[in-house]
Amino acid sequence: MKPLATGTSTFKDIINNHGLYIDKTEHIYNLVKDPNHKYYFLSRPRRFGKSLLVSTLEEVFNGNKHLFKGLYIYDKYDFKNYPVIKLFLNDLIYSEGIQEFKESILYHLSKIYREYNLELETDNYLLAFKQLIEKLSKKEKVVILIDEYDKPIIEYIGENIERSKEMRSILKNFYETIKANDEYIHFAFLTGVSKFSKVSIFSSLNNLNDITMNDKYSTICGYTEDELYYYFDDRIKLYSEKAKQTQEKSKEEIKRWYNGYSWDNEKFVYNPYGILTLFENMRISNYWFETGTPTWLIKLIKDQELNIEDVETIKLTEDSFSTYDIEDLNIYALLFQAGYLTIKNIEHNLGELEYLLEYPNLEVKKSFTNLLLKGFTDNKLTNKFSIMTLLKALYSNNLKMFFDKLTGVFASIPYQIIPEQGKKFSDTETYYHTVIYLILKLIGVNSDSEISTNKGRIDTVIETDKNIYIFEFKITSVSQAMNQIEDK
Repeated sequence: MKPLATGTSTFKDIINNHGLYIDKTEHIYNLVKDPNHKYYFLSRPRRFGKSLLVSTLEEVFNGNKHLFKGLYIYDKYDFKNYPVIKLFLNDLIYSEGIQEFKESILYHLSKIYREYNLELETDNYLLAFKQLIEKLSKKEKVVILIDEYDKPIIEYIGENIERSKEMRSILKNFYETIKANDEYIHFAFLTGVSKFSKVSIFSSLNNLNDITMNDKYSTICGYTEDELYYYFDDRIKLYSEKAKQTQEKSKEEIKRWYNGYSWDNEKFVYNPYGILTLFENMRISNYWFETGTPTWLIKLIKDQELNIEDVETIKLTEDSFSTYDIEDLNIYALLFQAGYLTIKNIEHNLGELEYLLEYPNLEVKKSFTNLLLKGFTDNKLTNKFSIMTLLKALYSNNLKMFFDKLTGVFASIPYQIIPEQGKKFSDTETYYHTVIYLILKLIGVNSDSEISTNKGRIDTVIETDKNIYIFEFKITSVSQAMNQIEDK
């Protein structure tokens, strides 16, 4: 078996170390063969293969044909050598202030100057970028590859909106240099998580080709089921042996945990980081989710008083996926771009496309629900013991144990985060309802909320194999809730 590339996203290193590379070069060939398009943008979640894609493009444009032997593109592309400007914005310093960020850009540009034996003649990062393009283009037109273009903007969303806007302003000026030097550029490819308005690549580059939801490139990152079974067949066998189960059961389990991401509602892919780490450790876990906790998303959800129950199934129109304004973010669209929701269906409604978004898989559903619950309760009682106790209590109809555990959860919530009247989530009844809803989702019971009947609306219904429980939430009195249930 070829070694797994869990520790690198550099194409050259994977190939030179005889590592396992899932061949995506047919998609790359379709990108680079078309002379009529030279500006591309791709949005994908973090840890989804964007950096490896950029690294592979770099080797294509460096003319390193020998690295691609045995891959789709090998005998189809001419592998002409172009000067390449590659920037991974994830590597830049942006946590120490605006000036340090500008200096960090200049430092990384200076490394490219030295690589091509050029002299850096300015300490202005914008001028340095402009002159680098001009100088390199004297030999051949330039290729520009920028990975995680929006990382400095996203870093401060939900925490420091003014800093986020400052970062956007700096990047706007930086990316305008690309448009201003169009005559010197052969190809430009940028990746990121979201499309932010007032960033020049989306406002100035009229010929920018956004391939994020283009069905031709929907599997350019991530692993299709065919790729999983072809490239990881031997590891699926090993995993099944260790788990003492059939390969079919292992495939179903892996699919439930890591599959489900889609950008066109036709082709679905597995999370590449989750798959690689699964076979590295030979056990199921929430690997991708643990690599980055989106606390800023939780803050935005609370600040905008979103209905948590809508997060599971939300419908958006096509224009919801256009550029986002930092000052007025569509949280649901942002959750889609970040990988916490994905397209599960596309409907045609009165001439408009409507996208149904849901959690992509079990890893994201369980992990995100857990994170939301912690965000709303600020407690750590969501461990396995508490979950199993609540589950056993319901299924054995031990309501005393069930409510004792729920009481323990609510008793541990710091009073400072319970909303007051007139504040965020000012309807305290709704707040408690939200917490209980998240707990029920986390323990995996079959529950529905806000169920409409011909006599009114039920707050929550839970079904087990033996019982149906009806919940009515009241801040006022138990008798009022019981009377409402009995009357209806």
